Amino acid sequence: MNINIERIAGNWDLGYSLDKHVLRSIPIGENQQGYMQFDTTRSEVGESLFKVKYRADYSQIPLIAKQLYDSCRHLFSNVDVIIPMPPSKSRNRQPVVEIAQELARLTNTFYTAGLLVKTTPTPSMKDLGTREEKITALTQAFTAYDVLNNPNNDVLIIDDLFDTGSSLEAATAKLRHYNKIKNIYVLTVTRKR
Repeated sequence: MNINIERIAGNWDLGYSLDKHVLRSIPIGENQQGYMQFDTTRSEVGESLFKVKYRADYSQIPLIAKQLYDSCRHLFSNVDVIIPMPPSKSRNRQPVVEIAQELARLTNTFYTAGLLVKTTPTPSMKDLGTREEKITALTQAFTAYDVLNNPNNDVLIIDDLFDTGSSLEAATAKLRHYNKIKNIYVLTVTRKR
């Protein structure tokens, strides 16, 4: 895959994203139900992620995880634990969970989905005014469980799409209070901007 890795800033110690999700999107008119349709060109990894999330093409998961491994393992070589970002939407199969599991397998790194869990529902983010309000609401929705045996762990959070960073900042804020974590890193498959 052709990718364009960029550093993403936030309250984590280090973060990267493989590529933009959408490269170009042009309106082409409304469909019969009155919804605007678009001619969308995605990055290669963006197209793979789209196929997993919206076309249930789970054969893309190993390809995405391998690209994360090939492109970013040197950036996160000291990671002790890989976790998925708790999904915001319920699905029978959670792409971000499966991508994180596969990356952990490729890197031979401890994986757990039980460290950071979304335990309460959140209001719609569009109904909250400021970025700080969104982060506060999200932080309160997460629970960090004591599932690590060793102190001073470097944790890598895997997410599928980086947009405003509010969810990842809330997750990082919650994990900062867990005394067995030293550094928090973030790696996303795609980014909106």
